[in-house]
Amino acid sequence: IASIMSRVRDLKNKYRSEDNITDEFNCTKISADTTDNSGTVNQIMMTTNNPEDWLCFLLRLEKKGVPQMDVSLLNRLIGRYSQAVTALPAEKHSQEESYARILVRFAELKALQDPEEARDQFHLARLNCKKFAFVHVAFAQFELSQGNVKKCKQLLQKAVEYSAVPLEMLETALQNFHSQKKQLLSDEEK
Repeated sequence: IASIMSRVRDLKNKYRSEDNITDEFNCTKISADTTDNSGTVNQIMMTTNNPEDWLCFLLRLEKKGVPQMDVSLLNRLIGRYSQAVTALPAEKHSQEESYARILVRFAELKALQDPEEARDQFHLARLNCKKFAFVHVAFAQFELSQGNVKKCKQLLQKAVEYSAVPLEMLETALQNFHSQKKQLLSDEEK
């Protein structure tokens, strides 16, 4: 065990001391374990444990199928997103876009299973990451899809009051809302 821990410390120090590592390279450092991904998760948690590595890993996992069609994948994704949220303290990462994206995607996946839990997750994302417009728009989109038009409008207006950025995203979402579109942002606008 001492030998293994020594090796882990060596690897940890090696990755921390490398200069100018791009996000793409960070993603390739994390192994693409195709089974339960526990090796990858352990590696992330023992080395960097940052939102960028978690998001990269989670997005790769999502590419293995369509969560809306594959209940097994959906459950696995929800489990891994939950693990990421637990491993990343909000007080340390709330100003990071990757962290906000993890929170939002976790809520979106939860919406496929349990809208009430999803609402709680969206609320948590909004509470912790107020400065990102996409967090507010995602929550508003969820409320609109649940038929809560008034709540959707209220969330978008609050986001403007919070000065969430980019403001253009909020303005576009509000315009689409007033035009009674079902999608607050098109894929292109996102």
